[in-house]
Amino acid sequence: MLTMWIKALRVIPRVSKEEWDRLDVISRWLIASRAAVFIMTATAGAVGGLLAWRLGEFSWAVFLPALAGIVLAHATNNMLNDLVDYKKGIDHNNYYRAQYGPHPLEHGLLSRNQFLGYIVVTGLLALACGAWVTWLTGWETLWLIGAGLFFLLFYTWPLKYIGLGELSVVFVWGPLMVGGTSFVVTGGHWDAAIMIVALVYSFGPTTVLLGKHTDKLEMDREKGVRTLPVVIGEKASPYLTQGLWIVQYAMVLLLVFTREFTPALLIVFLTIPHFLKMCKVFLVPRPLQPPAGYDPQAWPLYLVAYAFGFTRKFGLLFLLGVICDAILVRVF
Repeated sequence: MLTMWIKALRVIPRVSKEEWDRLDVISRWLIASRAAVFIMTATAGAVGGLLAWRLGEFSWAVFLPALAGIVLAHATNNMLNDLVDYKKGIDHNNYYRAQYGPHPLEHGLLSRNQFLGYIVVTGLLALACGAWVTWLTGWETLWLIGAGLFFLLFYTWPLKYIGLGELSVVFVWGPLMVGGTSFVVTGGHWDAAIMIVALVYSFGPTTVLLGKHTDKLEMDREKGVRTLPVVIGEKASPYLTQGLWIVQYAMVLLLVFTREFTPALLIVFLTIPHFLKMCKVFLVPRPLQPPAGYDPQAWPLYLVAYAFGFTRKFGLLFLLGVICDAILVRVF
């Protein structure tokens, strides 16, 4: 049981119906909600909490439910995404989503009512966390919950279908998750430096989504899902992804050179060799088959897999930089 929990938090396990039926409910939930990507959300919340601690205004009582709330909201959105796309017929006929991991509905792992139950329970838990944080911090927190509900409910449709999904991720993983966590934990502090930190982080998850949508660009075009890569084209999308990574480095330099943050943030530049490898991957056309040396079990994940690996490394080093910076500010 614990082994599967850990595995589901690291990758999206491929399981048969027989294997699924032997799993406990937590393992099923972790797989159905695609928990392997929660690290991006948990890191966003951790950065927001550290920004609050850096200012000397930290409360575990507020931070922990805020962190749990954004992770549960992410889980709810992932499952709602699957439900909406399935009902609209997008995930049928071996569509991309049904290839890279178990699709609870398309693969017959859960009935529609069972899957809806997962969504409702997870969503109610997320709302309960938000309500508790609001009780502790005041009614001004409600606008954050309202914004979160908007993107949770409308990301899959219509935002993703009209090229606004990627912009939504910039806002959600940046100002909403990083900035919002910092805002509620500090009791209302908000400034430009925090917003820059939030944007630095949010561009990471955005590049992961760009990689995913570029991987399935042709499938989306055929099904009328106009993601941003479909709108701007297969040639432009990898350049946009690389451009966002460059902007991340530039914004870190801005934070340090303006002395808003200490040079501790420069630790993210240890990812430069990895970034250069990513450029080599993204500057050539996406292969039609798994290239030599590429794990065939990971296919059709390709650009998204590389983007996720880089974002995870950059995000964790960025988190480490914020930790070191906060310690330096608090101690010295």
